[in-house]
Amino acid sequence: MRAEFFRSRAVVLPAATLFVVAMGSVAGLGPGGAAARYWVWLGGLVVVGAPVVWRTFRGALRGHFATDVVAMLAIVGAVAFGQPLAGLVIVLMQTGGEALERYAEGRASRAIQELEAAAPRTAHRRDGATVTDISADDIAVGDLLLVRPGELVPCDGVVTEGMSLVDASRLTGEPVPVEAEAGTALMSGSVNGDGALTVRATALAKESRYARIVDLVRHAQESKSPLQRVADRYAVWFTPLTLVVCAVAYITTHDAVRVLAVLVVATPCPLILATPIAIIGGINAAARRMVIVRNGGALEQLSRVDTAVFDKTGTLTVGMPEVSRVRPAPGFTDLEVLRLAGAVEQGSGHLLARTIVREAERRVGALPPARHHREAPGRGLSGDVEGHEIAVGARAYILEQPGVSLDAVAALEHGGDGLRAYVAVDGRLAGIVDYADQLRPGIDAVFADLKRMGIRRTLLLSGDHTPNARAVAEAVGISEVHGDLLPEDKVAVVNRLAHEGARVLMVGDGTNDAPALTAADVGIALAGHGGGITAEAADAVILVDEPARVAEAVRIGQRTLRVARQSIWVGLGLSGIAMVFAARGYIVPTVGALLQEAIDVAVILNALRTSGSAVGNANS
Repeated sequence: MRAEFFRSRAVVLPAATLFVVAMGSVAGLGPGGAAARYWVWLGGLVVVGAPVVWRTFRGALRGHFATDVVAMLAIVGAVAFGQPLAGLVIVLMQTGGEALERYAEGRASRAIQELEAAAPRTAHRRDGATVTDISADDIAVGDLLLVRPGELVPCDGVVTEGMSLVDASRLTGEPVPVEAEAGTALMSGSVNGDGALTVRATALAKESRYARIVDLVRHAQESKSPLQRVADRYAVWFTPLTLVVCAVAYITTHDAVRVLAVLVVATPCPLILATPIAIIGGINAAARRMVIVRNGGALEQLSRVDTAVFDKTGTLTVGMPEVSRVRPAPGFTDLEVLRLAGAVEQGSGHLLARTIVREAERRVGALPPARHHREAPGRGLSGDVEGHEIAVGARAYILEQPGVSLDAVAALEHGGDGLRAYVAVDGRLAGIVDYADQLRPGIDAVFADLKRMGIRRTLLLSGDHTPNARAVAEAVGISEVHGDLLPEDKVAVVNRLAHEGARVLMVGDGTNDAPALTAADVGIALAGHGGGITAEAADAVILVDEPARVAEAVRIGQRTLRVARQSIWVGLGLSGIAMVFAARGYIVPTVGALLQEAIDVAVILNALRTSGSAVGNANS
């Protein structure tokens, strides 16, 4: 980013202005002395000042009266009254401040391109025994499509044949795979597991769930209002005040040079410089805490948020299914069930298999080896362990084992729901292993921090079932909960909050969160395990798997804007005092330019404080 900045047009004018000042100084040492220096500076001022004056004049014609107007008048006055050095200093401060703002703005998000690049591209149309490869765009409603293991589901559809576990986490945010069998509805963009599926298309690819997520992100980006610069908010009153002082000075003295002196000392360099320098420092401070803030606008919005919206899975919870409990059948213990199931699952690379193995090793230690593995893709696995036939898998798979009765399974299922694995030993039901997501350790401290920093309202938005979302919300102290949400539902909640006047922070980690992250005033993506599309859609990205950095990002934003405002007030206060002396004739334009330089140095030094540690107390 820095290399691109220094090659950009933003640095041309400040560099050219410095060159003109240097050339004039050199010319003053040769024949002609002061006259040569004057004409070099005056000619250079016309060249480098003209783009600034013209751009500001066009903005004024469109009704944009901001920080640039006083600088424009000072440049024109410096040319008209033969004060080129004062004018060059103004051009340098104006264009240098603008260059710093460009640097602080950073790069635009590539969320749309990332989403489109990751969209399903091909499909396998099945016609009897014949399978033909086609473009996803050529799918027609009613087509039978073969989805092989590991492939993306190319469009919304319903399974007609086959069994598999399907990963829909990039769409729903939920880490628990979907048990797909005949009659199961699947969304485009889901990832098929280890079993082949035949799916009947229920929507065109361009009208399916994944395409709608892309459209939601695009619409959110287009409808997001531009942020008014901090400097412009202060310029609303400072610019008219400056013009009034100029008018009073001219009416009482009829001295145009005094008017120029007022304009020179009043050129709002503190407005031009304070915010971008403070923001660059704040962005650097955030980066040292592994929080990448995309631009200055995002940091400013972080300082203003009063409402925080959180996704559940992967944000408040770990985001990976873990063994939540083991329900043994009569005659077995939970450790026995876990040990035997883990032994067989060592032969599988499936996510849930690794989860059982990890929990078994944690609770019972080393696991015995298993032999004669037999796997039914998408359904289950069996093998021999210590002379016993062990089967682990889905409900239907276990019911196919000799000796396992439906009554025994139904009796053990009582009181449980969600994803589970069934375990049979020698044709007898041994137990059920339940999976669940786990709450992140210390997550409640994050909400306490946010509350201390002025976040007065927090909400949980989840694609998971409402009871599951509500249980997590109660554990961390969130009172407003919305479950069973699709991506467009999350966007609707964020937009409703904005219409109510809230300044919304959205925190998420999945592709399904991308539209809401874009729609919020500021979106933060947790990207400790990658991020991808979600990171591109967000305004800030946390590179470590620590939600506590959310509170740190808000704290850094608040401190950055507080220091920027302090710098602005100090700078404008000193400029205001200098304006009075200039109007009384005590300051000539050239001296005023140098005095303004001293004020700028004070502003810059104060603004640089944001580059220091911002992890401490938000009120420091």
